[in-house]
Amino acid sequence: MNEEVKMFCYQCEQTKGGTGCTTQGVCGKDPITATLQDLLIYATEGIAQYAHRARRLGATDRDVNLFTVEALFSTITNVNFDPERLKGLLSRAADLKARAQKIYLDACQNQGVQPETISGPANWTPAPDIDGLVAQGKRVGIVSRHERFGDEKADLMDLILFGLKGAAAYADHAAILGKEDDRLYARFHELLDYLTRDRFDTQELLTNALAVGELNLYVTELLDRANTSAYGDPVPTRVRVTPVRGKAICVSGHDLRDLAALLAQTKDKNINIYTHGEMLPAHGYPKLKAYKHLVGNYGSAWQNQQKEFPLFPGAILMTTNCIQRPQESYKDRIFTSGLVAWPGVRHVTRDDFSPVIEAALAQPGFVTEGVEHYITVGFGRNTLLSKVDEITELIQSQRLRHIFLIGGCDGAKPGRNYYTQFAQLVPNDCLILTLACGKYRFNKLEFGTIENLPRLWDVGQCNDSYSAIQFIVALSKSLGVNPNELPLSLILSWYEQKAVAVLLTLLYLGIKNIHLGPSLPAFLTPGIVQILVDKFNLTPISTPAEDLKAILD
Repeated sequence: MNEEVKMFCYQCEQTKGGTGCTTQGVCGKDPITATLQDLLIYATEGIAQYAHRARRLGATDRDVNLFTVEALFSTITNVNFDPERLKGLLSRAADLKARAQKIYLDACQNQGVQPETISGPANWTPAPDIDGLVAQGKRVGIVSRHERFGDEKADLMDLILFGLKGAAAYADHAAILGKEDDRLYARFHELLDYLTRDRFDTQELLTNALAVGELNLYVTELLDRANTSAYGDPVPTRVRVTPVRGKAICVSGHDLRDLAALLAQTKDKNINIYTHGEMLPAHGYPKLKAYKHLVGNYGSAWQNQQKEFPLFPGAILMTTNCIQRPQESYKDRIFTSGLVAWPGVRHVTRDDFSPVIEAALAQPGFVTEGVEHYITVGFGRNTLLSKVDEITELIQSQRLRHIFLIGGCDGAKPGRNYYTQFAQLVPNDCLILTLACGKYRFNKLEFGTIENLPRLWDVGQCNDSYSAIQFIVALSKSLGVNPNELPLSLILSWYEQKAVAVLLTLLYLGIKNIHLGPSLPAFLTPGIVQILVDKFNLTPISTPAEDLKAILD
């Protein structure tokens, strides 16, 4: 790596200059953290080399499986900013790589098979300190891939890798709720092992990128089963978005189990619990909304936390990703859990949220009652599927003109008001579905009804793209058409790697004519973009009025 380039990261939509962050991540990630994350990926690929070969001989290990997805998840944007925590993960990676190697060698001996000579990440051993680990990381990051394989192939390798990171986040959530499938871990290890090869073919890389989409489809199905078996099927639910008088805790991120544990531990504490960001859909789950002190949703999407959290008069719990650099005004009352980490921020576990509770009790809480205002969430898989016949009849009778799915990640980069304006321009005889934190661009606006149905349906978190997909499939069957022939358009925004996984799933399913923005990924060369345009008619957004006219004309 050039000495002037302290780091290189281009995995998120807000990457500097639309090309890559080289001195400091726009997300707040420093060069040490970025480089340690690159090394953690390399170490995890080494684990996968052994795990993939061992599994082909009938041997597997749950700790190896779980760590694989945890390590990938830890490198997603806005998850782990703590070099010491990453150092610990690298130490754990070395131990599990040794375990995976032994499992493989033992399996070879048991099967009477000659072990392969494996090169690359499998041979990595960790340096003793952070400086040494950083030196190792600089030799195996994104820049080294581009130098070795060229831009097009390196970009496709990263498309696969970033998609795997997103799918790993969902697999981790499912595992936390007790849902695992060794076949999915097998695909993670197989695809990570593939990325360690010495030579690559462009078409094969594209094929494996779509294989990540297939993997993510089954992972999100598993997570859907995990969430609904634990907390019930979401139902349409009104959610208050203004304060209730009293002590308060705000929960952000995606982890429903953390929220459930906090609700149980605060049941008799006279503390009101608010969701934030992607936790908003939690209000639709029957077993979560049964807690009467889950009183509402505070604020909006993740990128506004540095404005919203200073004004929140209670404690804040960050689960999964979406943390930004905490300001001093609330650094003593914000906590992380799970894989989330920020230097100097206290980390807690769901077994004992007492530090969060004590911090909330020490704060004033909301001293006045806000004016009541509600929005509706809870249009999950079962609810969507229950509406298929009704929607079919409305389309066939020409009382429903078009369905727009407007959603995805939100972010701070200029241009995202496109999604607000687009939603406002959608004609009254059309339906809007939304999901993920992109919904905050318009979910507090009034859209009225169509044939006694609300015109805005909040499907849930980003992983609930699975529910939207099941709705699309069911509606296409009901109407007897291909999904691409439905009067339905996807208007998507992306920010981080879970959105990459969802996009690859849609492409794997052959969904065409997706409008994507606010900008295209920096890790896609013009040649790759053209392939996606030619094969799937992937379309960069232009202006709301122009795009809407092109769709409806």
